[in-house]
Amino acid sequence: MKLRLASYNAHKCLGLDRRRNPARIAEVVAAIGADIIALQEIDHRLAPRRAALPRNLIEEVTGLRNLPFAPEGPSLGWHGQTLLVRTDLNVTAIRRIVLPGLEPRGAVLAEIDTDAGPFRVVGVHLGLIKRYRSMQLAAIRAAISRRQDMPTAILGDFNDWSARGGAEALGPDFRLHTPGRSFPAAGPIGALDRVALGQGLHLQDAGVYRLAPARIASDHLPVWADIRIGQ
Repeated sequence: MKLRLASYNAHKCLGLDRRRNPARIAEVVAAIGADIIALQEIDHRLAPRRAALPRNLIEEVTGLRNLPFAPEGPSLGWHGQTLLVRTDLNVTAIRRIVLPGLEPRGAVLAEIDTDAGPFRVVGVHLGLIKRYRSMQLAAIRAAISRRQDMPTAILGDFNDWSARGGAEALGPDFRLHTPGRSFPAAGPIGALDRVALGQGLHLQDAGVYRLAPARIASDHLPVWADIRIGQ
């Protein structure tokens, strides 16, 4: 079975033109054509952390549905993150993972039944300091190990400027892929947005979505990865 995964740091829907335009972010999300997309910075930073991207825009523009990591209150997700999935995908579980570090961080997890068997996706927005990024990935690995064994993808803003590193704490079962330079959107020099694939997942293609209005809608460009589930 093939799936298109994507990740997008939406910068609270604030574009490089200093305009906060949720409809523009929704347009970019729709254009990527992902089956599952991890969003970061999708809520405002300060309490009560209201959603920067209205729920009705997700349904009307993208055709995806938002998983209820914040079932009550004004937020769209948790720690500014959420997962959008295709409406016909059967989501069997969602979880929030608390991550260590100086600044509050968390990860969002969803498990999905597919024609090829169960599949797990984890959305991340890791910290700015390398030591804490390693601790956060180790915490994600520990959380996954306590759950049913299944093919797992971890994707999001890894906040790592190195050329190929950044996921050693996940261990040898994961392979890290860097679809390309995605930050800053106006002239990308850093491949901060990445995808780690566990056993049973195979990368077929990956890239950075650069078409308008993505070049101005956020300070990050979205990344995507086409994967295959199965041996």
